Amino acid sequence: MTKTIMVVDDEARLVSLVETYLTQSGFRVVTAPNGLEALSVARRENPDLIILDIMMPEMDGYEFMRLYQREHSTPIILLTARVDDDEKVVGLELGADDYITKPFRPRELMARVKAVLRRSGDKNPIENILHVADIRLDRDSHSTQVAGRFVDLTPSEFELLTALMSTPGRVFSRLDLLDILQGVRYAGYERTIDLHIKNLRAKIEPDPRSPRYIETIYGAGYRFTRG
Repeated sequence: MTKTIMVVDDEARLVSLVETYLTQSGFRVVTAPNGLEALSVARRENPDLIILDIMMPEMDGYEFMRLYQREHSTPIILLTARVDDDEKVVGLELGADDYITKPFRPRELMARVKAVLRRSGDKNPIENILHVADIRLDRDSHSTQVAGRFVDLTPSEFELLTALMSTPGRVFSRLDLLDILQGVRYAGYERTIDLHIKNLRAKIEPDPRSPRYIETIYGAGYRFTRG
């Protein structure tokens, strides 16, 4: 059964990025911009895990935990923008299972999500194989095959292909893809993505000059098609 994860944070861009990574890993995601709205969403959706910011308007993460955990024992990962041991201790004492400090790399957050779900008794392994058209990508072995032929991808190319293949048809802007490579805090040059895409096409496309899988959506970004 698909696990539901709730992401609670008032930073819309961070929520969007985390939602992308969770969806890629096979989770169903619900969101809320503050603790007050999160109470309503959580009671309705009954999530399997909550990723919870501490400092938010309307109701902060601490107050949400005090109220919600009277009713449920849902695992919680706290997000904090401050490196403050006292703040972390308060959160853990209130029942948080883990915490992560902003800025963070999405890959680190995903590792913590999987670890918390394992500790909480999750028995359903996450699907780590993506197979779209002639391309097969295996996250566990970090391998990629095109029409049965293994191709060597750099770590950045592998991450980009994973993101694009996870949601065929979705258009990713260059900034979206930079966020996936570098984390939620990055002021890099977006055109770097064009070079990665060019190199990736050279490895997976039958004809890189006329891409079959990775389309350029002019003025918007890139999307993966089913060929």
